[in-house]
Amino acid sequence: MIHKNYLLLTAMNSESELSWSEIQRLADEIVFQATGSHLSDIETKVLQGASEGKTYDKIGDELGFSVSYLNKDVGNPLWKKLSDGLGEEVSKKNFKQALKRYRDKRASLGNTIPLRKVDSLELPGGRVPLSSPFYIKRNDVESLCYETIQHPGALIRIKAPQEMGKTSLLERILAFSETQNYQIVNLSFETNSNVFSNIHIFLRYFCACVSKQLRIPNQLDDYWDEIYGCNDNATNYFEEYLLPECSHPLVLALDKVDFVFEQPEIATDFCRLVRAWHDLARRSGHRGEIWKKLRLIVVHSTEVYSSLDINYSPLQGVGQIIALEEFNREQIIELARRYELNWGGTEVEQLMNLIGGHPHLVRLALHYLKSQKVSLEKLLQIASTEVSPFRDHLRQHLWNLQQHLELADTFRTVVTAIAPVRLKSHEAFKLQSMGLVKTQGDDWSPSCNLYHQYFSSQLGEMRSETL
Repeated sequence: MIHKNYLLLTAMNSESELSWSEIQRLADEIVFQATGSHLSDIETKVLQGASEGKTYDKIGDELGFSVSYLNKDVGNPLWKKLSDGLGEEVSKKNFKQALKRYRDKRASLGNTIPLRKVDSLELPGGRVPLSSPFYIKRNDVESLCYETIQHPGALIRIKAPQEMGKTSLLERILAFSETQNYQIVNLSFETNSNVFSNIHIFLRYFCACVSKQLRIPNQLDDYWDEIYGCNDNATNYFEEYLLPECSHPLVLALDKVDFVFEQPEIATDFCRLVRAWHDLARRSGHRGEIWKKLRLIVVHSTEVYSSLDINYSPLQGVGQIIALEEFNREQIIELARRYELNWGGTEVEQLMNLIGGHPHLVRLALHYLKSQKVSLEKLLQIASTEVSPFRDHLRQHLWNLQQHLELADTFRTVVTAIAPVRLKSHEAFKLQSMGLVKTQGDDWSPSCNLYHQYFSSQLGEMRSETL
C-alpha cells in the first residue's frame, strides 16, 4: 500500500511540473500583458537556461555572453517583468513555482484569471532603459553600430540635437559590447567645471577616470613626463599601461562631449588626441596591435555648434558618423500602439503636423494623452501654452536663443515669415544644429508648427523687452 501511494504521489507531482514549452508560453503571456512586448530571443534563452537549473556562468559559456550582461541587463529586468505581471516577487530561484501557481490558479478558475496589469508608463526624458517597451529602433542604425564596434580601432560618432535618443542608443551599443566580452568604460563629461580649466588638468582627470572604471591603480605619475606635451603623455599612459592591462577589447564611451567642445582651448587638443588614437589603430606592427584594442564612441549634442565658428567642425571626417533623425510615420504608429492608443493615419498626421517626428516630443505627447486621458484635439489646443507637456522643452530652446541674441533675431525672422526664407549659411547651420529649422530647397522654415506657434510669440516679446 505504501509503495502504491508513493507511486501515485510521484505521478501527481510529475503532472504538476511545468514543461519547458509551458514555461515559455506562460512567461511570454505574462510579460506581454504586463508590458505590451513579447519575450526577446535572449530573454527566452536565459529563461530556458534557468529552467534547466543552470547558473549565469554556464548560460554565458553556452551563449557567448558575459555573466554581467546576462544577470544585470537580461535576467534582472526579466524577473522584474514577471514580478510586475504576477503581483509577487519573482526571481531566478522561484520563477517556476510562481508560474506553476499562476497556471494552477488559472485552471481552477476556468482559465479566466486576470493578470495584474501594471502602470508601465515611464516618464519621458533622459535615457530609455534597456528593458523599456517604449524604445523604438531606428532604421538599421543599431545594427550598423553593433557591426562597427566589432572592428579593431573603431570610432563611432553619435551626434544630434538634445533629446533625440543619443544616450539611449549608446546604452544599447554598450550592452551589445558586453555580449562580446569587451571591457567597458562609460564616461560623461557633464562634470565639475574645474576639470576644464586647462588641458593638463583635463587629460589627467580623463586618464584617471578610465583607470578607475577599469579598476586599475592610478599610475599617472609614473607615466607622465612634463617634458612632453599633454597629448603625448595621455597617449603614452594608454599605450604603455592601460591597454596592455586589458585582456579584451576596450570600448571607451565618451558622452556629453559637447561640454569639451565648449572649451576651445581644450577641444582642439582633445580632438587631435582622438584623431591620433584612431590613426594609431591603422598602423601595422606591435604598436598598431595595441591600439586596435581600443574602440571609441563619441556622443555629443549639436546645439554646441551655435557658439562655434562655422569653419570649426569637431572631428570632421573621422569615424562612423551616426546622425540621429526623427521618427517616421510607421515608427510613431508603433510607439502609439505600445502606449495602447489605437491610432491610424489621421491621428499620426495631426501629431506630426504639430511636432514632426521628434522622438522626445512624440513620447511626451503619447505619455500625456495616455496618462491624462485627454483627447488629441485638446493637446493640439494647448501645445504652445504654459500648461503644455512640451513647455520645458520649449523653455530650454528659448534659453539657448537668449544666449545668442543675433541668432534669436534670425530665428524670429523665420518664425514670423509667411513663407520659407533665405538664410546665410552660418545662420542656417547653427539653427539646424539646434534642431529649430528645416530646409526647403535653398530656403528655411521652422522644424515644426509647435516652434512656429511658440517662438513667434516669445521672440516677439523678447525683442520688445530688449529695445
